Amino acid sequence: MPRFLAILLLFFTSLPLSAADPIRAGIIGLDTSHAVAFTTTLNQGPKKPEDAPKFAGVKVIAAYPQGSKDIPSSIERVPEYTEKLKAMGVTIVDSIEALLPLVDVIFLESNDGRVHLEQIRPVLKAGKPVFIDKPVGGSLADVLTIYAEAKQAGVPIFSSSSLRYGKNTQLVRNGSIGLPKTAFTHSPAKIEPTHPDLFWYGIHGVESLVTTMGPGCLSVKRGTTPDGLIQVTGTWPDHRTGTFMESNTSDRKGYGGKATSVNGEAPVGGFDTYDPLLVEIVKFFKTRKSPVSDEETIEIYAFMEAADESKRQNGAEVTLQSVIEKATVSLAK
Repeated sequence: MPRFLAILLLFFTSLPLSAADPIRAGIIGLDTSHAVAFTTTLNQGPKKPEDAPKFAGVKVIAAYPQGSKDIPSSIERVPEYTEKLKAMGVTIVDSIEALLPLVDVIFLESNDGRVHLEQIRPVLKAGKPVFIDKPVGGSLADVLTIYAEAKQAGVPIFSSSSLRYGKNTQLVRNGSIGLPKTAFTHSPAKIEPTHPDLFWYGIHGVESLVTTMGPGCLSVKRGTTPDGLIQVTGTWPDHRTGTFMESNTSDRKGYGGKATSVNGEAPVGGFDTYDPLLVEIVKFFKTRKSPVSDEETIEIYAFMEAADESKRQNGAEVTLQSVIEKATVSLAK
């Protein structure tokens, strides 16, 4: 492509869409319930009719079903979710290349992070803004590559767990008790052997923790809770600490946690449906500006990778910078 045409493409794909322009959304990957939840709200309306203006102007019109290629729990969902999207007026296509000309923006919903890099590359080439559902990639190296290639292409991307936008977590993030000195969060942490341990499901509690504490985690140590489940403690500047714990069936059920500061304490880590996240995705598609910095999202994945490295080193303290450097070196080979 001639250089002046590339510059023009970058300019026009970086412009925010007019509020009057309908935004046609496409989905890649129908192996997660998130695809159904997002489409239901956007195409049929939210459960609370008064919230409809928050989602106006975006509609899912087409989807490419292929998600994971080899994880049975993902593959088995595709036929059911495909039929559900068809029932909501979504056109099903047989390739990403067929999807891209039909849409303005993309939900990258494949449950398997390992396929995200190959799936996002044609999207970046086409200049379409992308929301990447968790996990961003199947490894920290993939995550770094995706963010680097998106930046190079000049295409905005955004990724977040729905847990980031829990009401109580956002209150603390926005200063309700001042800067937390300590915090803990818990969430289920089902492990998928093809991914680093926390990438598959523990990311929800980890993202709640980083949202609560704010970016800047320096190092982590991984151990176990008294009942034998995953526990990872991170150290932030000024001796601040935050701990993620795997949920159990008694005192740490589901999603939750607590933050403490010199001003008191507050609950964090709760799940308040997918709608608060979807509100942010709609804003992102309209403004083409991610509400979460690339650096903070990368930090979340470095936290989880460092937790795995700490496990390999029998609970030793591992810096986030060291795992980022290791992943960067692996990309250069």
